[in-house]
Amino acid sequence: MGVTDRAWAEFLAQRPHLGEINFWRPSSNQVFKRIGLGDLFLFKTRYPHNRIVGGAVFSRFTQAPLSAAWEAFGEGNGRGSLEELREALNRYRVKEGNPAIRAGEDPLIGCVMLRDPVFFDGETFAPPSDFASNLVQGKGYDDVTDSAHAAYFTPIADRVLRGGGDAPVGEGSDDSETWAHHGPVRGPFRPVRQRLGQEAFKLALMDAYQGRCAVTGRDVRPTLEAAHIHPVANGGLHRLDNGLLLRADVHKLYDSGYLTITPKLTVQVSSSLHQHSPNAKEYTSLAGTTIAVPRRRVDRPHRDALAWHAEKVFKSG
Repeated sequence: MGVTDRAWAEFLAQRPHLGEINFWRPSSNQVFKRIGLGDLFLFKTRYPHNRIVGGAVFSRFTQAPLSAAWEAFGEGNGRGSLEELREALNRYRVKEGNPAIRAGEDPLIGCVMLRDPVFFDGETFAPPSDFASNLVQGKGYDDVTDSAHAAYFTPIADRVLRGGGDAPVGEGSDDSETWAHHGPVRGPFRPVRQRLGQEAFKLALMDAYQGRCAVTGRDVRPTLEAAHIHPVANGGLHRLDNGLLLRADVHKLYDSGYLTITPKLTVQVSSSLHQHSPNAKEYTSLAGTTIAVPRRRVDRPHRDALAWHAEKVFKSG
């Protein structure tokens, strides 16, 4: 349950078309590890309003440059422009004793990335009785369906989860795909698919691969793109184990089948690439190299997804 200003909530409540939002934190030294992918995140406004006004499904926390957060989420940051977002960040940074963001600066900020947000129309809820008034960051609750909080959280969670809708068309629904896991069922609620939102997918890949192309190691941010191993159009999901951070030209070759990555995490280049360009040495020299992978094992490319690409997309001839 995160604490936010009322202006952020009211701004987003007026934009129900936004499927992804950023519950930002003003400083990069503020991390968020309380919940995991697919868990419920509720919005509580600050005093004196002090009400639960909505909620969303947690995608991931990352630290990103201010410009990247705006590029990814735009008005999903709860403000109408980059300048308004900068001003809001500065108000909190000054309160926390941190220096304000100066013109031309592009600092890292904390991004609690959420999907399928729901804001309550009309009725809101008072916070739990044990939510202290001096809590400014928020509070986590475990096993809410089995605890004394069950009666309190059930109607709130029901409104959020039922209002968030199902996965968009093209996100895939075949449970047999080994990299398309589902989250736990919370009491009577529908299962929450453990997938990232599209924009969260991009920023999370940038973070997981430390801003470097998995194949070339290049770290020029504007050239880097979020690649799906198993495309969304063919049933893949926005999950880190179904993604790679690739330089734009390598991404194009990957999607076109001229390059693949084996389940052993080595690069394989199609011999047919020479038919289109006899001077393709820059790419053929990548054959046999081992790609860089995220530090966390759970974020690394899934073997089954890689095998699918090698079999269905790669031009082996």
